[in-house]
Amino acid sequence: MAEPLRVLLAGGGTAGHVNPLLATAAELREHDGAEITVLGTEAGLEGTLVPEAGYPLRVVERVPLPRRPSPDLLRLPGRLAGAVRSADRAIADSGAQVVVGFGGYVATPAYLAARRRNVPVVIHEQNARPGLANRLGARWAAVVALTFASTPLRAAKGRTEVTGLPLRPAVAALVADRATPDGAAARRRSAAAELDLDPARLTLLVTGGSLGAQRLNEAVAGAAAALVGAGAQVFHLTGRGKDSGVREAVAAAARDLPEVARHYHVREYLGAMELAYACADLVLCRSGAGTVSELAALGLPAVYVPLPIGNGEQRLNAADVVAAGGGVLVEDVDLDAAWVAAHVSELLGDGEELRRRGGAAATAGPRDGAAQLAALVREAAGRGTEEGRHG
Repeated sequence: MAEPLRVLLAGGGTAGHVNPLLATAAELREHDGAEITVLGTEAGLEGTLVPEAGYPLRVVERVPLPRRPSPDLLRLPGRLAGAVRSADRAIADSGAQVVVGFGGYVATPAYLAARRRNVPVVIHEQNARPGLANRLGARWAAVVALTFASTPLRAAKGRTEVTGLPLRPAVAALVADRATPDGAAARRRSAAAELDLDPARLTLLVTGGSLGAQRLNEAVAGAAAALVGAGAQVFHLTGRGKDSGVREAVAAAARDLPEVARHYHVREYLGAMELAYACADLVLCRSGAGTVSELAALGLPAVYVPLPIGNGEQRLNAADVVAAGGGVLVEDVDLDAAWVAAHVSELLGDGEELRRRGGAAATAGPRDGAAQLAALVREAAGRGTEEGRHG
């Protein structure tokens, strides 16, 4: 019997790194019987999510690269060397035939340790603007896989492929169900029952991510009467601890339009986002890479409001789907209750336009990212094993 494929997956810190890592791990375990080891930190989300998913977690020190001269810069070489040693031990102990990195602080020591051991590296870059770790690893990676075709990252010596984002299994299952009208309708009915929504009513989903987005919360809640008056129901995820202002605004709107109380639904957080997606006809959200990729795969039109801080990557993340006609982009500074009342209500009132935009969104990227990335991992591991025999 052939030995199982042994893979070290490196990434963590945020859901943007952990979710595609876990989706790829699930694909490799299910279809290859692969032995998976995950390299991460104790402080990131992976510290909880990876053991819950049944994978061993090897811990390395979090080594951020200082952006400006500071005492941390002086400590960087020693700390990085220690992290590389930890990554090297994880590769050796797991017998990894390939290292797969998803960026972030954990990926750099994994890439350096793999290079030292001549173990092939596969990189997945989820954002339209690549991070430092993946830009480094791309110099010797066997394969660089991209979520967005427009991402300016290429493997210096290997291949570059556009795979899309490895989707969480629950979202991938919803994509499959929505492939037929009957499947989509059945999932909508069952999800609406769980969320106490009306499956026959047009639904606007509002989410600023797990932390919420105050600008989105204020703008949409301030337009509650206009949205419900347009015939929609709103399912608004505010972020933990950020629901009180939204509830107050909705209650005020309900005094003038009683329907608002029945059709504007407020929650702080929803773990099973696939339920909200199954009910949604239009989404108003930030444009993190995961959100953009999931909505495109599901064929859901969206109003994207890029985070106004950072390096501008959220605007770039949405660029391809917006260019395809699958979304509308509005700057954070321009989003207010008046804009939502005018533009979002208009979109919700045009079913044909929503369907057109949903179809355009579905053309904006691959839907089978986990399977495509797993195939590249399999291929890189095979090449590495063959080269090892003849090297």
